[in-house]
Amino acid sequence: MATILGNLKQLFDEFRQRRGSTPMAGDGSEMNALFRFRYALFKELLVANSELLSVLSDMDEKLKGEQVFGFSYINNQVNKSLKHAFQMVKSLNVMSGAKYRELYTALEEINGRIKEVVNEQKVDHAPSAVMSYSELSLKDADWAGGKNANLGEIRNRLGIPVPAGFAITTRGFHTFFDENGLKDEIIRQKNLIYVNEYDLLNSLSAEVIELVKSRPVPPALEAEILAAAEALWGTDQSVLLALRSSAVGEDGDLSFAGQYLTLLGVTRAEITEAYKSIIASLYSARSISYRSSKGVVDEDLAMAVACLQMVDSRASGVLYTRHPYDITNEHIFINAVWGLGPYAVDGVVTPDAYTVSKDESLTVLEKNVASQPVQLVLNHRGGVEERPVPEPQQGAPCLDDAQIRRLAGYGAALERHYKCPQDVEWALAPDGTLLILQSRPLKIQSPKNFHLLKAAPLAGYPLLLDGCEIASQGVGCGPAFHVQAIEDLARFPEGGVLVARHSSPEYVVVMRRCSGIIVEAGSVSGHMAALAREFGVPTIVSPDAALERIPAGTEVTVDAFTGRVYAGTVQELLSAIRKDEAHMKGTPVYAQLQRIAQHVVPLNLVNPAAPEFAPQGCRTLHDLARFCHEFSYKEMFQISDLASKFHGWSLKLDAALPMDIHLIDLGNGLAEGAEVRWNAVKVSQIASVPFRALLAGMLNKEVHGADPRPVNFSGLLSVMREQTLAPGHVGERFGDRSYAIIADKYLNFSSRVGYHYSVIDVYCGDTINKNYISFTFKGGAADSVRKNRRVRAIALILDREGFKVTVKGDKVDARLQKYPKSYIESRMDILGRLLIFTRQLDMLMTTEGAVEWAAENFVAGNYKLTAPVENGQPVTEQAGN
Repeated sequence: MATILGNLKQLFDEFRQRRGSTPMAGDGSEMNALFRFRYALFKELLVANSELLSVLSDMDEKLKGEQVFGFSYINNQVNKSLKHAFQMVKSLNVMSGAKYRELYTALEEINGRIKEVVNEQKVDHAPSAVMSYSELSLKDADWAGGKNANLGEIRNRLGIPVPAGFAITTRGFHTFFDENGLKDEIIRQKNLIYVNEYDLLNSLSAEVIELVKSRPVPPALEAEILAAAEALWGTDQSVLLALRSSAVGEDGDLSFAGQYLTLLGVTRAEITEAYKSIIASLYSARSISYRSSKGVVDEDLAMAVACLQMVDSRASGVLYTRHPYDITNEHIFINAVWGLGPYAVDGVVTPDAYTVSKDESLTVLEKNVASQPVQLVLNHRGGVEERPVPEPQQGAPCLDDAQIRRLAGYGAALERHYKCPQDVEWALAPDGTLLILQSRPLKIQSPKNFHLLKAAPLAGYPLLLDGCEIASQGVGCGPAFHVQAIEDLARFPEGGVLVARHSSPEYVVVMRRCSGIIVEAGSVSGHMAALAREFGVPTIVSPDAALERIPAGTEVTVDAFTGRVYAGTVQELLSAIRKDEAHMKGTPVYAQLQRIAQHVVPLNLVNPAAPEFAPQGCRTLHDLARFCHEFSYKEMFQISDLASKFHGWSLKLDAALPMDIHLIDLGNGLAEGAEVRWNAVKVSQIASVPFRALLAGMLNKEVHGADPRPVNFSGLLSVMREQTLAPGHVGERFGDRSYAIIADKYLNFSSRVGYHYSVIDVYCGDTINKNYISFTFKGGAADSVRKNRRVRAIALILDREGFKVTVKGDKVDARLQKYPKSYIESRMDILGRLLIFTRQLDMLMTTEGAVEWAAENFVAGNYKLTAPVENGQPVTEQAGN
């Protein structure tokens, strides 16, 4: 792209050569296209910068050692950070005409150092496409997937029963994709979309799933799968199977709960077709969204599959090795239903609940037996079906005390082995054998000041809901957003609290920007609850009609420790959270992250004025991001100079202002359907957020009044003398054109008023990391002393308004960045008032005291500078005496 377009300045020079020193009106479309192109590159750079900073922030959190992660997390974060860094380097080089080529060299050197560390933990290929559980342990997770590796570990290391079965490894996956030419085609299609485009995501997902399912399983792979089944079950065709996803990284630091397909009651003849359906579920809309939010790179994606003998369960359920939401309760918690397990995790029926002590005897402390009218059972012709629970069993416990203690013993052993709380699925076989179907880390956290959280409802806050079940603990606050249908998720706001009738794993697409979830029906041990715990989203199940009690848009605080919802923001609860212990420190995976982070996270380029602030000084990806971000501002800042050289292709702003403002719209800067008359638009037709805020200040009646300013005659004579004697002011007269280059969230405003000029460059959107204001003010018609006093007065004002300010001679530079949209708008309003306020400030800068005096007047809102007078002279004349 850089080769085709080259340096934008060179393109402007070519226009001059072809059409003379003053371009004609016909230049408009071509010039506008060039500005739009540069702005598009700038936006790409800002997005990449924001994404890279998110990766760095996440790495920082992991380096605290409080959150569980694995090698797959490291690989994905490395890939993401390198991708975003490259995007920033490329965008800056293209928009500048390849002025910063050395950045590519710096990036390559950093990449080389990172890869050296990553390759120390290089994943080997699976030894075969199919492996028996007798061959598997946790060390095989990189090709057998988390679920298979865990089952092999449980069977072979702990001696705990698991179902008979085998793993179809990632070698089988790659064989299927490579021989059918699927990988490149799917990646190409997926790269065309952004996962938040909900309708497009669903459409593409359906196409890819059908594409995968339409391709044949290679004969050699099919033969391996069928041979493994025959080795376990001989010629018995009545054996029914469960095929479950075992994605790489699943049931480790990422749970993937409910994201991929599970098929129950699969016949021997259906294995290969079922296998294709499982691996195709990698591309369901919700799993694509999940991986994107967790930083899993699809180019490195692989799916292993667990092929297990179906257990015609008498009972099934879930075991937590500590209570999943009552953080003071470290007992073992068991849910049980009659029949197969899905009715337990999907919340179809109310399960039995058993509580077991972790004492030596595994004492059964409590049994709450539920009435269960229906159960899910195997259909021996294939598949599953719902049947009534026999009447004598409906009110009877699913497990007796001995079975409860045996199962609790398995749970305690799993927690000791994995050194963290576990979320376990289990089944009771017809012969009374208890089998472990799955075990994964239980995502929990603990608050400080728990006595506060367990107290009675807090006074002073209206209580909207009470007595709710807790699916994922925590405290969250935000505006309520009603989800009546899955399509509503496309409009879900950042920081919203999701309120819905039923739980659903589909809500994963908004969990990364969700402050809380309230549902009226669902299971605290279901898939959505597991995902909510993983994302750290406070989630409750309400016994009442939450949608009716909580109007849409109401600001609410979700207390997912006591099961309450308050109206408004309850700061006492929001501040009552503490982090987990740093249990990851000392592990091999933590050590590798530390070593990689040295080349990613530290920031060495701090001062843009320092000589080391150069491509050669970039030693980390953070340095690269800092450099590109800084110089992207400079590149955009310069477009005001380019704009001033071209006439006849901009729109004039029709406003009562003492300057001639012309507009260049980069896209969505004007309201849709804006009416243009005589090549001019009115203020009301401006849609650009930062420009509207600037104009609000410039048109402020208080600062833009008609009353004359106080005249200091010695100051006036100084200005007139400087105008007469200083040839540099020729052409910089009152009324010279000012240019506003605008987009919906962007503004570059170059103002030439009288004998001074200013340039404002600003981005103002919903993403705080992208937001900034750069401001420069220079020039004037007075002598150098008065000009310096004026810029120091401006600097003093800006400093008090939150800007970082530097002054050199008669030039002031100010910067403000990473503030919320509303704050950026308020500062733009101030800059608008300041531009009008400073028009004739030169003549008043007669003494040093005038610097502070002018600043105090502006901050106090005295824009007309009606200074007190003593002995016939303004106070400013006496201030320096």
